Amino acid sequence: MRLFARRLHLWLGLTLGGLFALLGLTGSALVFYTGIDAALHPAVQVERGAPAPGGRSPVWDVALATGMQSRHHPGGKWTFEVTGEGGPIAARYYSAPGHHGDREMIWFSADGKRIVRAEPWGGYLMSWLYQLHMQLLAGEFGHQLVGWSGVAMLALLVTGIWAWWPRGEWRKALAFKRHAAPIRRLRDLHKLAGLWSMALLFVLVATGVLLALPSVAQVVFAPADIPAPHGAATGARRIPIVRALAVAQRALPDGRLTFFDVPMTPEVPLRMRFQVPGDPHPRFPGSYVFVDQGTGAVLAVHDVRRGGRGTRLAAWIRTLHDGTVGGVATRILAVVLGLVPAMLFATGVLHWLRRRRAHTKP
Repeated sequence: MRLFARRLHLWLGLTLGGLFALLGLTGSALVFYTGIDAALHPAVQVERGAPAPGGRSPVWDVALATGMQSRHHPGGKWTFEVTGEGGPIAARYYSAPGHHGDREMIWFSADGKRIVRAEPWGGYLMSWLYQLHMQLLAGEFGHQLVGWSGVAMLALLVTGIWAWWPRGEWRKALAFKRHAAPIRRLRDLHKLAGLWSMALLFVLVATGVLLALPSVAQVVFAPADIPAPHGAATGARRIPIVRALAVAQRALPDGRLTFFDVPMTPEVPLRMRFQVPGDPHPRFPGSYVFVDQGTGAVLAVHDVRRGGRGTRLAAWIRTLHDGTVGGVATRILAVVLGLVPAMLFATGVLHWLRRRRAHTKP
């Protein structure tokens, strides 16, 4: 069985190690991707000194009106991010229904009167890396490939531990022999890098699988469904964003607004996304308030605290994967951890090649 584990580990590493390294490296680059992207674009940096708009700021309606002057598809949707920081207003415009469809990333000036940057998602460096990491630039097929390859990567990690598990003295099994032959040093480096990072890598890969395969996460955790209410569709004029935000805040008074959606279709309600106490992800929390566009009535509230154990557990998937669980310290740890698969792949391949050359010598 140990021989079988070693063989399986070897061939999983040779076939999937390169992909594992690629996903790790791109994941490391994405941990601070919003900050890196802002630093790469001076037009956005110019706006940094402005105060952060609050929920009662008229800037949101000004920015929406500015955006709709050039982008107003009947089935489209605007999504605004509420960062709590001063500077440009970040938004996304979807020309067709669906959260994962084609989108354009828009940055408005701090007063909402100008568009200072507009680029298609995937058309600039950090979003391209995001697409590479999530779906290998191959759409839904790539999404599935990343997810199911992640399952095989979990087997790669398990067989690595299985193949290493010592029969005798643990101290010897955990040692790094600095004065040994190069092939032995490569083996020890590969072994120790894998052992010390194993638990965290397992969490990283497992949560990545659940993000790439939401149907699997649905089966594992069975979280409560997010409501999909419909508005009155009376044709009445849309209420001001400021009013809608105030209504939503009263529905979740202890929540912190992070995003809000403004659909162009009247019967689709405005959707406000909140982080409530106990929800671990600061940017993509899981609580929502749905407000009728014409009447301003609250149509539905989805509070993760009332969704059951599965909903609360599922809320931890993304924050464990991207390192936001503990703030800056764990995000830096996530960057370092993302480099480990490349190191494991390199040392594993080099060790395998050296062994092959040693066995073929007369």
